[in-house]
Amino acid sequence: MMTMNVMMGFLMGAVESSEFMGPRQPLLFNWLAVLLFYSGALLVTYAGTKLIISYKGNLGMDAPDGRRKLHENPVPRLGGAPIYLTLMLGIVAAFWLGEVTFDGWLPLILCNALIFSVGIADDLKPLGARVKLVGQIGAALILYSSGLSIDVLSNPFGDGGLQLGWWSLPLTLLWLVAIPNIINLIDGMDGLAGGFGLFLSLTLAFVGFVAGFQDVMIVSVIMAGALSGFLFFNFPPAKIFLGDGGAYLIGFFIASVSLKCSNKGSIIAALLVIVIALGVPILDTAFAILRRAIRGVPIFRADAEHIHHRLILLGYSKGRALVAMYSVCVVLSLVGISILLTKGVALPVAGAVLFLLAIGAARYLGYVRSWSNLRQQMDLAMQRRHRLEHTRAHARVLDFDIELCNSLIEFEDVFSQRLKWMGFLPPESKQSLPVKVYLSDGSFCILYRPTEEYEEGEWQRRADELVTVLERCLERWEALPSLLGQLRPVKTGA
Repeated sequence: MMTMNVMMGFLMGAVESSEFMGPRQPLLFNWLAVLLFYSGALLVTYAGTKLIISYKGNLGMDAPDGRRKLHENPVPRLGGAPIYLTLMLGIVAAFWLGEVTFDGWLPLILCNALIFSVGIADDLKPLGARVKLVGQIGAALILYSSGLSIDVLSNPFGDGGLQLGWWSLPLTLLWLVAIPNIINLIDGMDGLAGGFGLFLSLTLAFVGFVAGFQDVMIVSVIMAGALSGFLFFNFPPAKIFLGDGGAYLIGFFIASVSLKCSNKGSIIAALLVIVIALGVPILDTAFAILRRAIRGVPIFRADAEHIHHRLILLGYSKGRALVAMYSVCVVLSLVGISILLTKGVALPVAGAVLFLLAIGAARYLGYVRSWSNLRQQMDLAMQRRHRLEHTRAHARVLDFDIELCNSLIEFEDVFSQRLKWMGFLPPESKQSLPVKVYLSDGSFCILYRPTEEYEEGEWQRRADELVTVLERCLERWEALPSLLGQLRPVKTGA
């Protein structure tokens, strides 16, 4: 009891002294109401998620492809629907019960609905990256025009701040668009994005408690409860996926509510807490961008080299990898909260923690094999990039060759010659290994590569450059060159 009193005294002292607060607000939080909102959100999402899993149709199903999607049976990717429904019902209930006065929340609610609609539409039928980006920017612009923006970066160590002027618009848009995409990017392993969203929502709830913003706290608790109910079915092996709808909703919720919180006080305080807590997803995104830029592949092209993939390659089970990443997220959330409680004094420590995490993760996960030979690794990476560009150039020429050749037999001669220039071997070669080329429908054919030259991933990236050529070939002649054999469907579970 004494320990609890000391802790509460510390928190109240932080609330009273922190310039994160605007005008002093009494903390009249009803803890029973908070518990009821959390429990109610958990139960509603649990029931809604179970209902979707029991649906036997093909709408919104995510089929395995034998490469990146390794689940045995099709899994619904509409997990964002019960989370969104619970969040909206919870907000309405909180307003109706008088627990929260939602002053200025309508634009935020509408924009979260819009971003969820973009994601769920993509889950039902792929929209394409550009269409989704337009939708995200549109939602961010609406929220900005309603007055939720980053206008001043206050000094976390004392008085004063930096007026952003016209930089306010691009910085606000970057914040609102980047976080949903960061959450979506890490949604590659069962339970990962949902768990991170849970920890971030609890972090926002704590920020709302410390700062005296009851509306932020209640809404964040509702989202935390909704994600808790969803995670019952999303832990490995997942029975349902978040999908783009769920990932975008989580990310935009975190970004927009943190802005709502920051508009009532110090912008730096609220945003820094979220940035630090997002350390693992931000680090994973940074590694992905650098990795793809160095290799010369599109930044938005999916691969299987994210942090959770690397942990599994190191021998972690899915469960252990999930616990490891959860643990780091919890620690970083606490580090972020310490910035708020110490009024910025802990900021250098937080920066050092993130820097050491980035350096250690790059080495431990194998992104950097040796710091002493980093220059040689970069040279090798550039050589591989040039080879990939050479393959890409041949693939573009083959695309034109399809139009110029009068028959599949004529095209086969050209195709065979260009495969040789790309480094692939004929099927009858004894010293060769297979490389699967997956088409958009999940079926695949096989090419052959040398056994002792470059790593498997390098050859897979080369083979992927031929996907469009092969699909164009099927479109024109309804068959592939004979050296590739017949298309083979991906095997799925019964």
